[in-house]
Amino acid sequence: MRCFGLILAGGQALRMGGVAKPLIAVGGAPILEHVVRRLAPQCVRLALNANGDPERYAAFHLPIVPDEVEGFAGPLAGVLAGLDHVAAHFPDVPLVLSVPADTPFIPQDLAQRLASARAEAKAEIAVAKSGDRVHHAVALWPVALREELRHALVKEDLRKVSGFIERHASTLVEWPDAPYDPFFNVNRPEDVDLAERIAASLEAQRS
Repeated sequence: MRCFGLILAGGQALRMGGVAKPLIAVGGAPILEHVVRRLAPQCVRLALNANGDPERYAAFHLPIVPDEVEGFAGPLAGVLAGLDHVAAHFPDVPLVLSVPADTPFIPQDLAQRLASARAEAKAEIAVAKSGDRVHHAVALWPVALREELRHALVKEDLRKVSGFIERHASTLVEWPDAPYDPFFNVNRPEDVDLAERIAASLEAQRS
């Protein structure tokens, strides 16, 4: 299974006062470093969907893929940018795995489990779930859907990730949300403290 990893960092981070969430330190390293470390072994290559000054992320040596749809159109615009990037530069890679850039604990079996479930269900899109929450931005997308996605974004002004997924055959893949949620994301300042505690717990298990 060949998939391309797309890290979504195109939002405005309004609840964090506009601070670039992927650069917030957790466990002694930027959140983005945790994401890259977990995602890279699962994918043929990675890219970062980000808007604004790309120099903020220069230290990570990732291709920066900005939204093509103007006006901060949400995660779907980031997914479209990623699909277009892969179609242009990696035509032999059929799938894109998207994850938000503020999720430092994504599972290390994410790509494998999503791909297996997608094939077994004969679905177009596989989506992650933990507990009672569906994480629509954590999904495995076929590059072949990019023109449909472009039409939905540009012509229909569709913004909800779930709204686009509902139009296609999809399957959910569930992970346990205890002792911690692997899709926990740092959205608010108080989330940083919880992320630090999870990181410390994981480090203690490795020691």
